[in-house]
Amino acid sequence: MWQYRELIRNLTIAELKNRYQNTSLGFVWSILNPFLFALVLWFVFRNFFKQEENFSANLLVGIMAWRFFVLGTNSSLYSIVGKPSLVTKVFIPREILVLSNALSVLISSLFEFLVLLPMIFILIRGLPATTFLFPIVHLIYFWFIFGAGLLLSALFVYFRELNQIWEVLINVLFFCTPIVYPLSAVPAHLMPYYMLNPVTQYIVIYRQVLVSGDMPSVKGLIFVIGVGMAIYLFGSFVFGKLQRRFAEEI
Repeated sequence: MWQYRELIRNLTIAELKNRYQNTSLGFVWSILNPFLFALVLWFVFRNFFKQEENFSANLLVGIMAWRFFVLGTNSSLYSIVGKPSLVTKVFIPREILVLSNALSVLISSLFEFLVLLPMIFILIRGLPATTFLFPIVHLIYFWFIFGAGLLLSALFVYFRELNQIWEVLINVLFFCTPIVYPLSAVPAHLMPYYMLNPVTQYIVIYRQVLVSGDMPSVKGLIFVIGVGMAIYLFGSFVFGKLQRRFAEEI
């Protein structure tokens, strides 16, 4: 898709503008939303996990990582259905529509994390040396989200109830991911199954490089890279099979 890079850039910028053009605070809401949500969760759960080290910083990192996943998949879900004229009247690789949505969310999330870093610095009195690994982890996570977006956007063309189903699954997944509670709260006999959740693995790695200063384990990195590649390849395969009738179904 390199020859369409200018189109991808323009579509990504358009997505960013459309997301905030009807709000009085514009992009500021992208920053306020997760921090206000984190503040509410902190008030609710601080007494339950007050003994946990760096609870506030871990909570913020977890919410930012979770928000990237939710916004990335939700926006990608509508990337084909929401642009019927580009699907039916213009010949371009349809993957571009999903990619531009995912890239707009990636840019928003990068700004959110940039705002988050000074807060982590204050909360833990410094930033760990492993912070330099953040861009690598973020790009690996992005590839996973992009692959999921390809799958969801293609299926949504044919199954319009998918947005309702995905909303329910997102809510279930939120409570199955260590965002407001630490991994130590998960029963030991459930841990092997619990760690199969790829979002959990990403959040653990984010917290390692941004808060605790630990190097991610080789096993953890292999898992998230492998899952990201598998989801991308599967999403691309399904998208390629289903895109032949996109124009008819839309």
